[in-house]
Amino acid sequence: MNSFDICGAKVLNNALMVEDSLIISDLHFGYESSLNSQGFMIPQFQFEKIIDQITSIQDKACARNIILNGDIKHNFGKIDRQEWKEVLNFIDYLSDLFVEIQVIKGNHDNFTQYILDKRDIKMKNHIIIDNFYITHGHKLPPEIPDNIETIIIGHEHPCIGIRNGERVEKVKSYLQGTWTNYNLIVMPSFTPVSYGSDILHEKTISPFIKNVSQFKVYSIENWEVYPFGSIKDILSVSQEENYY
Repeated sequence: MNSFDICGAKVLNNALMVEDSLIISDLHFGYESSLNSQGFMIPQFQFEKIIDQITSIQDKACARNIILNGDIKHNFGKIDRQEWKEVLNFIDYLSDLFVEIQVIKGNHDNFTQYILDKRDIKMKNHIIIDNFYITHGHKLPPEIPDNIETIIIGHEHPCIGIRNGERVEKVKSYLQGTWTNYNLIVMPSFTPVSYGSDILHEKTISPFIKNVSQFKVYSIENWEVYPFGSIKDILSVSQEENYY
């Protein structure tokens, strides 16, 4: 496993470590049941995979605290049975691994607070650790303290498509760029159900990302980090290389 950091935040697969806090984003519990309701027969497998990922990451991180950076559940307008069960079970599991659990509200979390009330956890719009400002990324903050240097967001679910023969494989990725005068880190999603949106070909959705072509890409696969350079550079060689 490579030891790698982005703007001072340590990369641990699809989680970041800032000081003594682990940060993960976009869990989307209930995603399978939402797909099932749309006619896609997907087995409910992501809870076990997320638990395995957290266990593996925490074994290496030994973090004191954990921050869930938005979109804990998937459905916008309701709480289904899968979401109730898995969010509560996940919080209970985290309680055995971490001293403190903090939750940031994402755009899918309209009703998540009702679940978290069962465990006396209150969602926040952002969390500050030293000179890091952590927020979900679906809307811009009204103000940012003077000491902040780096903003960490989720929401975007960035990945890139890499061609392998006739197959195109999506690889989850971090993005590093700037927003106004701040460093900006965009985290990959933690859900294993979806790899995310291909930032080489799909429009970005976060208001923090104004010119995505200038962002650098760091893809992750089996704990290794692969710096691919800027999106602009990737697109310029995409016809000759394995990007599609």
